[in-house]
Amino acid sequence: MMNMMEINGFRAVIKYDPEIEMFRGEFVGLNGGADFYARDIESLKQEGATSLEVFVDACKERGIEPRKDYSGKFNVRVPANLHADIASAASADGKSLNQWIVDVLDQSVHA
Repeated sequence: MMNMMEINGFRAVIKYDPEIEMFRGEFVGLNGGADFYARDIESLKQEGATSLEVFVDACKERGIEPRKDYSGKFNVRVPANLHADIASAASADGKSLNQWIVDVLDQSVHA
């Protein structure tokens, strides 16, 4: 996935900050915040591993699960005409609306 880096099983979004001429990584899906900075990719991986280790250790000390829990449910509001188009596409594929959306989202994030 573009602009993502995986470190020790945790994902981080990577962006370049031109003001400080550094890459910034921010772990996602955590019960808190953990970010890291570096000028090159190899250093970014090292800094990310260090930042993650500090975060996980702090969670252990406080008895907090480092990863955020997700229910698998969320609401999405779309315009009525898009809803109709999605329902038609799902029906044409022989799928429920829910399954069609799950498949499309899965393809999008794993492309």
